[in-house]
Amino acid sequence: MDEELLLALLNSTPVVDGVRTETLEPDAELRAGRDILQAVVRGDLPPSALTPLLAGVTSHPSISEEGRLTWTIHAPQDRLIRAIVAWDELERSRPGRLRACANHECALFLLDRSKSNNARWCSMATCGNKLKARRHYQRTRSESPAEST
Repeated sequence: MDEELLLALLNSTPVVDGVRTETLEPDAELRAGRDILQAVVRGDLPPSALTPLLAGVTSHPSISEEGRLTWTIHAPQDRLIRAIVAWDELERSRPGRLRACANHECALFLLDRSKSNNARWCSMATCGNKLKARRHYQRTRSESPAEST
């Protein structure tokens, strides 16, 4: 499965110094498809929004010497289609494991491979610590007595 390709495509718009950046080559179709896939994973668009991206895709079956059926997909935008296929496989085999980072200032996605399925951040070292530190600061600020002048 192309999980790493899927994550690389989804995470190709990181926020750097507070600004969303673009890391994909200037390919308007790939970028537009990525944007739709990001919106689907975030839940902003329904999965059916991916349908127009599948135009021109064909699939051909073959049977191996061992009797195993395999399908070969041919597509004009191979990377995008491989990412959509990986998304579909994840949704079928491990639903809810692919999600946006819980840090709303972050534009990255994560694939939760934990047993408990409770990962929230793309990186505990960056987003997780930032949010925990911010909440701690806000909590201690509100608990401290007001200064009198």
